[in-house]
Amino acid sequence: MTRKRDIQAYEPYVEAALAAGCPPDQVDNFCRIHYVAQAKQLRFHAACRAADEPGGPTQIAYGGARGPGKSHALLAQIGADDCQRCPGLKCLLLRKVGKSGREQFEDLRLKLFRRLPHEYRRTGGSITFTNGSRILLGHFQDESDVDAYLGLEYDVIGVEEATTLTHAKYVAVQSCNRTSKPNFRPRIYTTANPGGVGHAWYKQLFVLPYDQGAEAASLRSPDPGASGRGGAGTATRFIPATIDDNCFVNPDYRATLDGLTGWLKRAWRYGDWDIAAGQFFTTFRRDLHAVQAFPIPPNWPVWLAMDYGFTHYNVILLFAQGPEGPGRDGLVYVVDELAERRWLPARHAPVLAAMLARHDIHPARLSSFVAGRDCFASRPTDLGSIADQWAAAGWPLDPADDDRINGAAEILRRLGDHDNGIPPTLYIFHTCARLLDCLPALEHDPHRPEDVLKWDTDDDGIGGDDPYDALRYGLLALPSSPGSSLAHVAERLGSWRG
Repeated sequence: MTRKRDIQAYEPYVEAALAAGCPPDQVDNFCRIHYVAQAKQLRFHAACRAADEPGGPTQIAYGGARGPGKSHALLAQIGADDCQRCPGLKCLLLRKVGKSGREQFEDLRLKLFRRLPHEYRRTGGSITFTNGSRILLGHFQDESDVDAYLGLEYDVIGVEEATTLTHAKYVAVQSCNRTSKPNFRPRIYTTANPGGVGHAWYKQLFVLPYDQGAEAASLRSPDPGASGRGGAGTATRFIPATIDDNCFVNPDYRATLDGLTGWLKRAWRYGDWDIAAGQFFTTFRRDLHAVQAFPIPPNWPVWLAMDYGFTHYNVILLFAQGPEGPGRDGLVYVVDELAERRWLPARHAPVLAAMLARHDIHPARLSSFVAGRDCFASRPTDLGSIADQWAAAGWPLDPADDDRINGAAEILRRLGDHDNGIPPTLYIFHTCARLLDCLPALEHDPHRPEDVLKWDTDDDGIGGDDPYDALRYGLLALPSSPGSSLAHVAERLGSWRG
């Protein structure tokens, strides 16, 4: 087939690629080796080229579910595009593989690069192209194996199954992503599935910015396909994809994914990042429980709950109780959150007042402000307990009910069970990002299945169960009756006037 006929045959594909944002020279690179990317893969490739622009993303993630052609697109981007347009490029491709994975890579290399002259060294694990660009293949089984590739300079790094790495290890890999080549910006490409030791950091770094960008127009956009959500100029870009975005997939593999159940089906078939192995709150659904904010009526009871922290997050949640809903207890809304680290009570106080003011709530209206019992423990300082310090800052605290089992059970009850026709009685304003991120990540305690496994925030402030603790404190502090709520309000009003 002549070059002219090649162009004619690929004309519809070229139009689709250009419409997805791929620059002409990238499309030409792909057509030259007869690589035809599918719609979501084209969006990934376009995002990779957006890294060339000042302020463009430098960390691009693709996939989520199993089967959308993640490995295919990743190798094509590095080998067929980046390495061809930049002579002498040095790339690292980290893959978590065993023997079968190596054979799979061999098949993929032969399929993609059969029309692209290169030298492959299986023993040394490298692919070298005629212009001097090369890909170093970093196969690893355990996270510690990655250390063998650190300490050097790589213009491009690709990481497959990135959620098998801890955040600390990913940061170590990221530190090697630099270049001395003019007119080339270093970048990292990653693929991953929900779950694994890196689930929390990957979700926070890539998925949440995408979700928050999608919420700019609506809470959950019906079109999850647009690349670049998360905003122009952000460091990360996430392109979600499922097996439905791959028309070349083996039908038997599709049937296997369709036949899964529970968390595996939601994670592997649909790429749901709000689900993971061992998840405690399996009935939590962001698209159901996260709602748009609305003004709180002046006759609704409102109260605060706090999980104290200094080195980890100090989380305060604002609750409101509506009269509607099944049963006598009505619906409960988590209206707002305040989460900060390394703040003293005196610094929290004015920010908390401002949070209430945003919702037109005077502090005297609060029926209670509960906090964990550790706040009331005496401390060998002149400042007294944490509760004493909060009181001195103008915010008297009440001891929370710290029953972990009943607290977890109350959250489960209020989440309802959508799949079995039980409506929720707990909703969370979509602005409470930390709480919405925390709930689906919590797991069962293997030694106490009715309880949630404790989860500490890491050194980078990622993860942690502090929002959950504040939530269970708040739900167990639900005003029991209008009379008792009004009595407490009167008592608190007196303290504020005094």
